[in-house]
Amino acid sequence: MNWTSAGAFFKDPSFDYDTRSALGATAQGIGDAGLVFATLSQVSDGDLGSWLSAWTATADALSAGVTPATSSRHAQWALLTASEYHAKAQTGASDDDAFEASFGRQQAAFDAYIDASGGRFVRVPIPYEDTTLPGYLLRPDDSDTARPTLIMTNGSDGSLPSMIADGGTEAFARGWNVFLYDGPGQQSMLFQRNVPFRYDWEAVLTPVVDTLLRRPDVAGDRLLGYAISQGGYWLPRALAFEHRLTAAVVDGGVVDVAATWNAMLPPPLLELLRADDKDAFNQALNSGPADPRQEREFEFRARPYGQSDAYGTFAEVQKYQLRDVAAEITTPLLVLDAADDQFFPGQSAQLCDLLPKIAERLPFTAAEGANFHCEPLAKATVAHRYLDWLSGKLGGRLSDKLGNP
Repeated sequence: MNWTSAGAFFKDPSFDYDTRSALGATAQGIGDAGLVFATLSQVSDGDLGSWLSAWTATADALSAGVTPATSSRHAQWALLTASEYHAKAQTGASDDDAFEASFGRQQAAFDAYIDASGGRFVRVPIPYEDTTLPGYLLRPDDSDTARPTLIMTNGSDGSLPSMIADGGTEAFARGWNVFLYDGPGQQSMLFQRNVPFRYDWEAVLTPVVDTLLRRPDVAGDRLLGYAISQGGYWLPRALAFEHRLTAAVVDGGVVDVAATWNAMLPPPLLELLRADDKDAFNQALNSGPADPRQEREFEFRARPYGQSDAYGTFAEVQKYQLRDVAAEITTPLLVLDAADDQFFPGQSAQLCDLLPKIAERLPFTAAEGANFHCEPLAKATVAHRYLDWLSGKLGGRLSDKLGNP
């Protein structure tokens, strides 16, 4: 079997991708390969209910009997894995009630993971408009030692625990802090507070930086940025206005979020969108045969944009492009570029073309098992390489002080 090909694990593309990411995360301390395969043995290809129940059962078994007062390494591993496996389960949620119940379990397990850290991990709320964003500063120890801090920005639907597999584990091994947060439209901000995305992410990143700079355990001259998936748009957008980061990495680059959305539309519908013909657009889009699963997927993808109809969603997404602000970006930027990217193909190279003086492109290939969107099966390879690059931007490789998230 060709494991570098799509559909190698499941014909269902969502099941297949989630399987790859679950296996890749094991290299960074989340779960075990045997646990993944034991869970998958209970799944029927394309059957949402079997996927939801299998991952939920595994996650519940991991967290059973573990309390926030337990701070052993096994307890932390079990709670972090349980949280991520509840996130995986949500792919099989066929209605809002099932999704919300699963997300509640995910959040509870993650909160327990934070509380089981023995004081190393602390909640750091971020002032944002008239509320706060949930933030978490994950430190190698519970001291006030000022350390380099990696600010990790998520994509459109990724979980907080998944970010640890995306480089958090390796950052700990280097003696760095890791800062995680939910921005508007992400995770708890969407599912629990119904706060939508915004295209002007500088309004999010700047309060994060302001808050971290007030802390004694954060080295203000060694702030670093990382973003994954659609975060590859948000972080560069913010960097056009926020210039206090030493360097940043995106996996991968996203110049125009709308390019992916527009590619779904046949030419007549795209013409209606560009003509701002709302009524005709909505009528044409809704005139085809109903497919409940496709409708559910569209609702899920559209919800974070906070619009009331399909036209509004597509029109809002057109704002998410970097061409108008790219010239203002001055932060050194490493752009990861995975072969066979399913969602933003070619856009990493486009971002580097927009930023020829400050951006470096780092390709990943199928030959090294690192193809597909965000390299799901190559988490160790990717983390080592991009964090080595960030270390160089700090003025040389720092001490490899061992830690564990």
